[in-house]
Amino acid sequence: MYAVLDIETTGGQFGEEGITEIAIYRFDGHEVVDQFITLVNPEIPIQPFVVKLTGINNAMLKSAPKFYEIAKRIIEITQDCILVAHNASFDFRILRTEFKRLGFPFQMQTLCTVELAQKLIPEQPSYSLGKLVRGLGIPIADRHRASGDALATLKLFQLLLTKDLQKIIIGELIKTEIEKGIEPKLLDLVESLPSRTGIYYVYREDGTMMYIGRSRNMRKHLNQHFTGDARVSKKITAEVFRVTFEETGSELVAQLKEYEEIRINRPAYNRRPRKGSSRYWSLSAETDEEGYFNLFLGNSSNPSELAAFISPQEGKNLISRITTDYNLCRKLNGLHIGNDVGPCADYPSGKCDGACIGKIAPEEYNERVSEFLSHISLVGRSVLLIDRGRTMSERCALLVENGELKGYAFFDLNYQITNRAVLKNILVPMPHRRETLHALTTYLIRNRKVKVVSLA
Repeated sequence: MYAVLDIETTGGQFGEEGITEIAIYRFDGHEVVDQFITLVNPEIPIQPFVVKLTGINNAMLKSAPKFYEIAKRIIEITQDCILVAHNASFDFRILRTEFKRLGFPFQMQTLCTVELAQKLIPEQPSYSLGKLVRGLGIPIADRHRASGDALATLKLFQLLLTKDLQKIIIGELIKTEIEKGIEPKLLDLVESLPSRTGIYYVYREDGTMMYIGRSRNMRKHLNQHFTGDARVSKKITAEVFRVTFEETGSELVAQLKEYEEIRINRPAYNRRPRKGSSRYWSLSAETDEEGYFNLFLGNSSNPSELAAFISPQEGKNLISRITTDYNLCRKLNGLHIGNDVGPCADYPSGKCDGACIGKIAPEEYNERVSEFLSHISLVGRSVLLIDRGRTMSERCALLVENGELKGYAFFDLNYQITNRAVLKNILVPMPHRRETLHALTTYLIRNRKVKVVSLA
């Protein structure tokens, strides 16, 4: 007996998501013998991108049952079943987390239709549910709603059952999803950390610091150490006595603080920060013969360029991202592979608007390049980088003066950063090292939402 399942969630931090909708079809291998579909009140807000994706909003869930009100029904319909889902580890983790909050150890075997499809229908261009079922001619309605996705998964599973002629693969792929057990002491240490962005510090019983870590989800990251098989993870697990943490909100602040504190404290199980490379790959922008800005990489000994990269591959990857984000031309940016004559490969699909063949004026194209350059160029500039803070109402500001990082500050009121005297008082100083500009510009390229405020 199988329980074919799909769950929609609120989105958000790992381990803190809530269920917004659940659909379960009890399937005996031939037909559906029972079903359960309902919206669920998660008692926490839904992330905006999830609202846009699923169409489920907070108002729709106000009168929906809470999870504890449907828990008994879920246990009944899944009893003596193998749970089947597309990316089963995700759905089962969400379900198990909800039951864990109720103090109930929910456990069952699982079967993932992604893994099963990869075995039985190899060489598909994509194994995402939508693309896979469309490629197989399976109808799907109400995409990104629990009932529609669960029904599509059920029909996919039926097809896969018929393809498994030897009845071996399904047996091999059925898993018992057991949460890796860790000692109660270690579990207490994990639970003491929030599922938020920041830095954590691991100490031995004698008080010596042996490891510093940073993550967007400190609790998850520490748990991975305690359940990991790596040599360093085993040493940390064997010697840990106490763990403290500091929330930063901003991933950039966490990165800079981790680098500096490893340099100062020299924990036994951290790699030492690499010394500054004698050569960098720098990002430059120059106009070509037609008047269009071209981005390219050059070798440099000075990391204080427009942007600097440790390796050429890192630079190429980020130029590719810039090209996509700002709708630039891959040919003008040196990423085009093929004939130098004619349009680039992106032009027929509309990803490039034709700068490579003169379809748009240089002024129009260069305006987009200038928008990017003004966002990431910090050389000689005095700016504030405004990033997320530790709470919903708080933000973080990093102060750069004449191209050098001075420090960071958390603030709730704009007055705290617009008044220079107040800003200086709340600023946490940070050293500007040779590699700092590389960290700042790389972060700005990867995070367009970071606001850059020029200072007079």
